[in-house]
Amino acid sequence: MQVSDLFIYPLKSARGIAISSATIDAFGLAGDRRAMLVDPSGRFITQRELQDIARIDIQPAPSYLRLKMEGKADIIVPPPHPDNRMDVVVWKSAVNASVADDATNTALSGWLGREVKMVFFDRLATRIASPEWAGDGTPVTFSDGYQILITTTGSLKALNANLAAHGEGSVGMERFRPNIVIDCDEEWPEDRWAAIEIGGIRLDLVKPCARCIMTTQDQQTGSRDVPNPMPAMGRVRMSADRRVPGPLFGWNVVPRGEGTVKVGDTVTVVEERPEGWAFKRR
Repeated sequence: MQVSDLFIYPLKSARGIAISSATIDAFGLAGDRRAMLVDPSGRFITQRELQDIARIDIQPAPSYLRLKMEGKADIIVPPPHPDNRMDVVVWKSAVNASVADDATNTALSGWLGREVKMVFFDRLATRIASPEWAGDGTPVTFSDGYQILITTTGSLKALNANLAAHGEGSVGMERFRPNIVIDCDEEWPEDRWAAIEIGGIRLDLVKPCARCIMTTQDQQTGSRDVPNPMPAMGRVRMSADRRVPGPLFGWNVVPRGEGTVKVGDTVTVVEERPEGWAFKRR
């Protein structure tokens, strides 16, 4: 097995960026989900409620960020001032984040048709992943809960086969917004992996990823008038474990080391979970 694709999502819920190599540290992939949109109260905003976020391209540069949206003038985002801060909430986590300049926030609010602010997970921000699953003291940025998400090509093939068997079309891997995609022929092998190693870095698979309405949206346009993977996941991937309810696809991963991962790197299973994960069967 080997790494077939790597992705980062610098702005949470906006378009991803395919990369050929990634530096990994305790937070996950460098540059991943370091920025986020919030409402005036500080509550995080994603494609779940504002589908047009899927239309935002983000292009990182050494001294600024460039935001692009079709039909709109580019927004150049300077580094935020570390003293311009606000408390924000992502799911149940409170984070003290730095805030983009007023011009950026005004322009983004115009793009999206409602008042938003762009905030940053900078060196002064802190957030810890759930110790129940990730262990004590593992830091995380603005991701939904964990440092890295992995998926496999064999599992996507199996999901699409079920979709096709019911005349429901097919979906691409981008619907699941992974960080690391592993090329393999077997379907759902990740359910049995407790830990893998890539580039000398141990990656613990700590919790399967419950999926939501974002998987039903085109990741370029935000449209939901596209093939929907949820029915197939409901048929073959509905969790029977009350700790993680709902349809599952992909696994949340905690890195236990630092280094570099590249497309083409060999993936080695170093610890297995023989019992896999419990699913409801229809």
